[in-house]
Amino acid sequence: MENFVFHNPTKLIFGKGTIHQIGEELKQAGIGKVLFLYGGGSIKRNGVYEQVVESLKKHNVEWVEVSGVKPNPVLSKVHEAIEVARKEKVEAILGVGGGSVIDSAKTVAGGVLYDGDIWDAFIGKYKIEKALPVFDVLTISATGTEMNGNAVITNEKTKEKYGVSSRALYPRVSIVDPSVQSTLPKEQTVYGAVDAIAHILEYYFDGSSPEITNEIAEGTIRTIMKMVERLLENPDDYEARANLAWSATIALNGTMAVGRRGGEWSCHRIEHSLSALYDIAHGAGLAIVFPAWMKYVYKENPGQFERFAKKVIGFEGEGEDLILKGIESFKGWLKKVGAPVTLKDVGIPEEDIDKIVDNVMLLVEKNLKPKGDSLGKVKVLERDDVREILKLAAK
Repeated sequence: MENFVFHNPTKLIFGKGTIHQIGEELKQAGIGKVLFLYGGGSIKRNGVYEQVVESLKKHNVEWVEVSGVKPNPVLSKVHEAIEVARKEKVEAILGVGGGSVIDSAKTVAGGVLYDGDIWDAFIGKYKIEKALPVFDVLTISATGTEMNGNAVITNEKTKEKYGVSSRALYPRVSIVDPSVQSTLPKEQTVYGAVDAIAHILEYYFDGSSPEITNEIAEGTIRTIMKMVERLLENPDDYEARANLAWSATIALNGTMAVGRRGGEWSCHRIEHSLSALYDIAHGAGLAIVFPAWMKYVYKENPGQFERFAKKVIGFEGEGEDLILKGIESFKGWLKKVGAPVTLKDVGIPEEDIDKIVDNVMLLVEKNLKPKGDSLGKVKVLERDDVREILKLAAK
């Protein structure tokens, strides 16, 4: 087990009927005015907007709204919100929605206090060390952003989708009421679950193998898979919603990183090019990339892939046949719950592979190499490796 420091400063309020607490939490923090950031309006249809506004009014917290955050959040909306936040002299950012909204809220929080373009933080030219306080009400469990310091934004002009991480971006308070997620379209539930599983697997396959963290990871993945199947049968199953929501949070709040080597992250980085270029759902892209990556690199860490087949999928046996059987079964489960598993499934032609590879390698050259990082840890991926993974993803 690697040395580690576990410190998560986010206060998480979880459960039915908790949204009304947001105003009180803001008031207790001494916040008098917030930028209220949200997406396309689903929070007005499911009652979340009304609950938030009532709570803000009750606790005399002023707000100014910016709406229209896209599922793949873009830099131009961040710029717009930063301008509003500065003009209105807000004291905090309140994101109400899914991961895209909260990632945007974090980026805005960092951008308000930076004189340059906040995109500089995503390309390594600026380190976010201060930000306005971030508060949020989560409506889609997927990214774990409600309890971490990460954010991912797409620069729509350059077709680059990059991430940033900073201790200053951890939300002060996050509220998660799983009951409001019962109205989500089934594909959003599935894609959120895939994203959560992918976060766990990025750590699980990073070349480390701490027993306790392995056990937590395997149990959480099994739980997510079971809960998704239950929710496809009954979207109003609160216990399934609650278990899925908490699983998605702990997938990327530091729990799965304990004793590990920082995570693999090559699948996420390859997927970011898919969603940047084709605007597909992040979870959909991960469902396509992850089984292909697993099939390409399993020989670099066969013991952990064998363990996955046994502990997560539930197979018995040993060796390469077991590993490949486990990978195919995982891919089959993704397909069964409605996720795409090939590039063709989302309308991406195999002829585009070189274009995707170019975009991935742009990330490597502009973002990873300057930081002394590489694409992949178990196996460092070069251009030809990425191409071969995408060829597997095309089948």
